Amino acid sequence: MLTDKSLVNAFVVDDSLFERTSCKKTELVFRVFDHTSMRYTKGYRLMTLGWTDGNTFLPVNGCLLASSKASNLIGPQEHFDGRSLAAQRRKPAQMKGTDAMLELIKTAQNAGHTADYVLFDSWFSNPAQLIAIRGLGLDSIAMIKKSSRIRYEYDGQQLSIKKIFSICKKRRGRSKYLLSVNVMVGKDQKI
Repeated sequence: MLTDKSLVNAFVVDDSLFERTSCKKTELVFRVFDHTSMRYTKGYRLMTLGWTDGNTFLPVNGCLLASSKASNLIGPQEHFDGRSLAAQRRKPAQMKGTDAMLELIKTAQNAGHTADYVLFDSWFSNPAQLIAIRGLGLDSIAMIKKSSRIRYEYDGQQLSIKKIFSICKKRRGRSKYLLSVNVMVGKDQKI
């Protein structure tokens, strides 16, 4: 029954620290902030795209992310002909994480992988990202980033997520969810 058509399939995107000590000569290594230990370390961010049906998880694609700022790089940065495999590997490594995520999803879709949703954490959940994922024919499931600068349309008004949360208080014992409301992002993009 694991191949039943009624099962919901999803892509899962996550990034984690890929620490590299003693790496002064490793190309594109940079100073990355480790949110677990709350300190800077040398290494990369490893972005992984996986597929799940709720029972099984399969890694589909991934890439190492470096910094696009030359001041953050520790290791050397060599230049290659843009047609070479080396140059093609370095291009996504120096993209922003949100752009790299979209490239991983597009590559997976072009290879024939299908999903109904994309799951990710609040690190990637900004309105532009949600609209771009919707443009790929996928819906997003994510915790919205708490920011006073980002506004969502709720009940005909442009409000920050903190304001929406304060308006929609969860009633004790009434719901198993903390909060779930429909908001509009961009022009007619309901999430």
